[in-house]
Amino acid sequence: MFNSFQYIKYLIDTLPFIKEYIGKIVVIKYGGAAMINNELKKKVVNDILFLFAFGIKPVLIHGGGPVINQWLNKFKIEPKFCDGVRLTDQFTMEIVQMVLSGKINKDLVSLLNRNSSHAIGLSGVDGNLITASALFQNSSNLVGRVDRINADLLMMLLNSGHIPVIASVGVNVHGQFYNINADTVAGDIAKALNAEKLILLTDTPGIMYNINDPDTVIKHINSEQVCELKENNIISGGMIPKVESCIHALQSNVKEAHIIDGRLEHSLLFELFTVDRVGSMLTL
Repeated sequence: MFNSFQYIKYLIDTLPFIKEYIGKIVVIKYGGAAMINNELKKKVVNDILFLFAFGIKPVLIHGGGPVINQWLNKFKIEPKFCDGVRLTDQFTMEIVQMVLSGKINKDLVSLLNRNSSHAIGLSGVDGNLITASALFQNSSNLVGRVDRINADLLMMLLNSGHIPVIASVGVNVHGQFYNINADTVAGDIAKALNAEKLILLTDTPGIMYNINDPDTVIKHINSEQVCELKENNIISGGMIPKVESCIHALQSNVKEAHIIDGRLEHSLLFELFTVDRVGSMLTL
């Protein structure tokens, strides 16, 4: 009985936070090793459905790096990265499309739709959702940058009561597919939708002074501090596109951005509905 009363108290305590976000758009990027654990994946999906049930408008963007790596390893291809961005030749691009659009996207949509029919799976190719161009001059490297987001398509889906689930594959005007970092896509979508929040669920506790010590997580950091940490190589590797995505979104009127540990159960709800940070919040 005590647990039931405690649960009700917690729910009441979250009501002011919930009311703050009703009708607001929250862009969530889900990726990294946090996607590997199926039980944890179900909990993340349930958290997103919780937001939706209370009138919040979630938009889910996903990566799938670990699964892509698994498939590349099957073909004895070593994954290659530059500043946290996957280098992508034509064959790797085909693997990326298969894994992101054909496997992970549909798995997430299926989980979201087990108790509803609101989730719709998309890649950047559908409805020209993500128009892209090459990030590098080398034409054989199919890593892309976002040129345009079809915000009208997303708003139509959100206003009709749907949860867009988006794979981070873009396309140019000639039909060439591009692999785009999912953190970057999430930031550009948050910008295009004037989202209330951008939340990156990842496989680290947040931005840390010492990557080997979770107790050094920086709970609140501004853009000037981010620049300093990048210059001192404290922010490096895969964290670079994450912080750049957040700063880019903040500079475009997104109110707050968060990098949180997606491996922690219900970290999304804790970050939104309590005063206790479970990751790093970025502001300008």
